Amino acid sequence: MNSYYQTGLKNLMDKAIINKTMELQNVDPNLEQAITKYEKIDEIPFDFNRRRMSVVVKGKSDQIVIITKGAVEEVISICKDVEINNEVLEFDEELLYKVYQQVKDLNSQGMRVIAVARKKFTENITEFEVKEESDMTLIGFLAFLDPPKQSSAKAIEALMDHGVEVKVLTGDNKEVTENMCKSLNIKSDKIFTGEDIEGLSDKELEEVVRKNNIFAKLSPANKVKIVEILKKNDNIVGFMGDGINDAASLEAADVGISVSNAVDIAKESADVILLEKDLLVLEDGVIQGRKIYANMLKYIKITASSNFGNVFSILFAAIFLPFLPIHPMHLLMLNMIYDISCISFPWDNVDESFIKEPRRWDSETIPGFMMKFGPISSIFDIVTYLALYFIICPMLTNGVLFHNLTDPAMQELYIAAFHTGCFIESMLSQTLVIHMLRTSKVPFKESWPSKELLTLNLLGIFFVLLIPDTSIGRIFEFEPLPLLYFGILIIIILLYLVLISYVKRSYLKTHDEIL
Repeated sequence: MNSYYQTGLKNLMDKAIINKTMELQNVDPNLEQAITKYEKIDEIPFDFNRRRMSVVVKGKSDQIVIITKGAVEEVISICKDVEINNEVLEFDEELLYKVYQQVKDLNSQGMRVIAVARKKFTENITEFEVKEESDMTLIGFLAFLDPPKQSSAKAIEALMDHGVEVKVLTGDNKEVTENMCKSLNIKSDKIFTGEDIEGLSDKELEEVVRKNNIFAKLSPANKVKIVEILKKNDNIVGFMGDGINDAASLEAADVGISVSNAVDIAKESADVILLEKDLLVLEDGVIQGRKIYANMLKYIKITASSNFGNVFSILFAAIFLPFLPIHPMHLLMLNMIYDISCISFPWDNVDESFIKEPRRWDSETIPGFMMKFGPISSIFDIVTYLALYFIICPMLTNGVLFHNLTDPAMQELYIAAFHTGCFIESMLSQTLVIHMLRTSKVPFKESWPSKELLTLNLLGIFFVLLIPDTSIGRIFEFEPLPLLYFGILIIIILLYLVLISYVKRSYLKTHDEIL
């Protein structure tokens, strides 16, 4: 009757009780009449302070009865006697011990226990308040198993292996919580209850939350306070819950996680809703999130440092050269080809060592990375400018340097060859340095890029090398270069990659990761 007549959210227990009663009401002589034949008089809703709820019904004999169910301690606290084998006995110490011992035995088996009590009224009362929940008779317990999912232990172990600390915040009592945590191998110096932490100062609670992983018999406010303490101590907090009492904590956490069969308010409060019943999807989420973060950071840092170096190179060339080192249209094309070759970054492989530890977005490392690696490319850009100006381009103008040329056609040829050489060198240096800076390890020996990244990078290089000899190259005023240029280019690129490797080792002495 309590489950059937309550107007609040019916949980799985309520639904199971109602369904079974409906199934048995025609065959079980103990069910004198269908529960639907009673008249509901009133209801005292559940709240997290009382931890119980009551309904008031009137039977066929006009007998008014209040029926209460809820947490064991809270229900027993309003009972004066107990019904055993149809005999009502007044509570004494021995009987109270026996009742609690039975609850303890059930809890030790991992069962959650709900107490049920009732009180009959002789007078005709029409309005009921919380004070009517008194002098009641304990009539029994509902004991049920709510075992963790089979994947829970593996999921928790996997999260811990990836640096995610797991804490249990539950409204269940200590015994049930302890039994469940043992089965999941979650350890804690001590199990704290909501009553324990309510008497602590914020500083004391910070220490308790830092050292302990299991908290039982918590109210929604207790859960929120613990989440906020964890966030205050510079933790990124994910909270997983599916009940009404989890809604506030889901809102308070950095990432709220719920499941598809959770109550509506929990799903509305969550940032992520799991559609699979396998909790190992949490590990997948953590790993994929870290991979996305790593690959995003690779692109930002490597591209920013390359562009930073290019700015230095162009500024230097603008001071000493009588023409632009690269045409603006060529620069736009170069960036387009480079960015297309970087489209595959999201699919790049990420070192296991990077995935093992939690990562936090830190934009402050980007300027330092740029200052460390950007100017290195400028050194070799300048070497390329010198080689083009004094060696390669004069090969096309009969050995005459640009400042001695008087023929406009020869000047245009000189500039076109210079632009072509800068275009090819910029693309090769920008693309190949990706593979030096995408990992803290030795590239192609200890850490391989994904086939998607490698393929697009090689296609980008091939296209840039090929384009000066095509009709597209003529449209963009590129000029085919002698073989000597490519010999010099190989030496320049190799020296550039060697110096980058040396600077990377130096960088890793003061930083845990290249990223």
